[in-house]
Amino acid sequence: MPVQNSMPRPTLLLQTLGCSKNTVDSEHILAALSSSYDIVQRAPADVFLINTCSFIADAKQESIDAILEAVALKDEGKYGKVVVMGCLGQRYSKEMPGLIPEVDAWFGARDFAPLLDYLGSSAQFTQENRLSSGPSHYAYLKISEGCNRHCSYCAIPMIRGRHRSVPMEKLVGEARLLAANGVKELLVIAQDITYYGLDLYGKRSLAQLLRELSRIEGIEWIRLHYSFPTSFPEDVLDEMASNPKICKYMDIPLQHSSTKLLKMMRRGIDEKGTRALVEKMREVVPGVALRTTLIVGHPGETEEEFENLLEFVRWARFEKLGAFTYSEEENTYSAKHYPDDIPQEVKQQRLDTLMALQEEISSEINREKVGKTMRVIVDAFSDGVLVCRSEADSPDVDGEVLVKYEPASNGGCPEELVGSFINVRITGADSYDLIGVMLGQVCC
Repeated sequence: MPVQNSMPRPTLLLQTLGCSKNTVDSEHILAALSSSYDIVQRAPADVFLINTCSFIADAKQESIDAILEAVALKDEGKYGKVVVMGCLGQRYSKEMPGLIPEVDAWFGARDFAPLLDYLGSSAQFTQENRLSSGPSHYAYLKISEGCNRHCSYCAIPMIRGRHRSVPMEKLVGEARLLAANGVKELLVIAQDITYYGLDLYGKRSLAQLLRELSRIEGIEWIRLHYSFPTSFPEDVLDEMASNPKICKYMDIPLQHSSTKLLKMMRRGIDEKGTRALVEKMREVVPGVALRTTLIVGHPGETEEEFENLLEFVRWARFEKLGAFTYSEEENTYSAKHYPDDIPQEVKQQRLDTLMALQEEISSEINREKVGKTMRVIVDAFSDGVLVCRSEADSPDVDGEVLVKYEPASNGGCPEELVGSFINVRITGADSYDLIGVMLGQVCC
C-alpha cells in the first residue's frame, strides 16, 4: 500500500529586538505557533516574524533597520511573508504601514490573539506555555505588563498601557514548567516589579511571590530586575536577606540623584530619599550587589547637577551601573514641557565621564574579590574556558567569571558542566570580569 506523504508544515523564523521582556513575549508566541509551524533558526522561511522595540531613538532605528533588511530579503525570495509585532507597531500603528508597505502585517505589543489568528495558529497564547529561545538553565519570568508610573521621559506607559499583574498561580505554574525543563535560575522581570499585586490583591505582593517561587524544586537562584525606588516594599529586602534562593542582587534604576532633576523626571523621590534607600538596602542585605541605570543630559541638567550625580556615584559605589544619554521621546511629559537644549556632544562627554568613574569603582570592587571563593553558574564552555556568572552577575548586562578548565585537575567533560553550579577561587580581576580556578574534580 503506497505511503501518503503529508504536506510539509510552513516554516517560521522569529527575531526579537529590545529588552528581555520582549524575549518572554516571543517565547510564549513561539510556543503557540509551534503547533502549526516548524520553527527555524535562519532563512529561508515562509514567515519572518520580528518582535520590535521603540523605547528610545536607537531602539526604534534598530527595529526599522531590521524590518528594511527583512523586506529586502523577502524580495529576493528568502521569506514568504514579513510580519511585525511589538512596541514599534503599537506606538506607530498608523504611520508604519504607510512608511513600509512591503510588510505583510503589523501587530502591537498586546495583539497576541490577532497575531496568532492571522498566522493561522491552532493554539492560543497561554501564560504557562513557552518555547525557550536561549540557554536552558535560566529564564526570565515576566510578572506584569505595563506601568502606572508617569516618569517624564518615558514612553512605556503609552506603549504598554497600565500595570497589569499576572496572577500568582499562573506565574508559579509557568515557573514549575520552566524548572521541569531544566531552568535553575529565574530572572523575575517587569517594568516595575515593586508594584506587583496592587491591582490584583490590593497590596504589594512581590515578597509573597518570591516565597512561592522559591518553593519550586529545581529553582536555585531567583534574581530581581527593575524595581522602582518610590514606595519600595521593604519586606522584599527581608525576604532577600533570609531566603538563600533569592540572589543578593537588586536592579533598581535610579536615573539621577539631584532633587531638582528627580522632580523634573517625576520620579516621586528626592536625593535624601534615594540615599536613604541605598543605605537601607545595604543595611538589611549585607553584601547585596546593586545595579542601577542613570540618565545624563536630561533637560535642566546643569554642570552642578551633573557633579551632584558624580558625587552620588562615588558615595554609593554601585557594583553595576549602566547609563544613557537623554533621548527626547514624542508625546512624553519632558518632550512637551522641557526643551532638549543640551548639545549631544555635551551629553556624550558627560556619559563618558560617568562611565569612566564607574569603571574605576568596578575595578576596585572586583579587586577586593581576589582570593575569595564563590559559587558560580556555568553559562558556556569555549576555547578551554568555562564562562560563568556569580550571584552578583545577571546575563548579558553584567560581568563574567572566566575559569580556565584543566582536564587533569577537573575531569574530562566540561560541556556537561554548562548549567551547573561550581565553586571557584578568584585569582584575578579586571574592570568588569573576574578570573578564577575551579575547586575540586568533576567526574562525568
